[in-house]
Amino acid sequence: MPLRYGSPPASASRTRAPAVSAIGVGVDLVEVARVSAILQDKGARVFERLLTPAERAYCESRPDVATHVAVRLAAKEAVYKALQGSEAARGIGWRDIEVTRAPDGRPDVSLSGSATQRARELGVRRVLLSLSHTHLAAIAVAVLESD
Repeated sequence: MPLRYGSPPASASRTRAPAVSAIGVGVDLVEVARVSAILQDKGARVFERLLTPAERAYCESRPDVATHVAVRLAAKEAVYKALQGSEAARGIGWRDIEVTRAPDGRPDVSLSGSATQRARELGVRRVLLSLSHTHLAAIAVAVLESD
């Protein structure tokens, strides 16, 4: 069963929050033109091994598919970089990290397979994810939190 990580609900109290530690940080930048060229050259099927069915459906529902694919690839790579450091991390597949959206629209992360194993090994309580993009590039920052 995938583990859900992300920001606490907007209604969560912010008073006397427990102390947390950042135990991993990852950043990645993806050029939209490169993703667009791959889509034109190889077609959308190339992304079947990189994106989950839900991620592909989301990207295909957007007017600029390449931009949204680029942002998800940047997010996956940022989370992967934050999780690095063990044999378990080496086995993490692209679809073991799924970028989703919280009900309020914020980016969220669901981990499965080797990504879940590595997160448990590190004691990850939450993955914070920030995404941004222009027509030129997509960037993602992932921060792993532990108690």
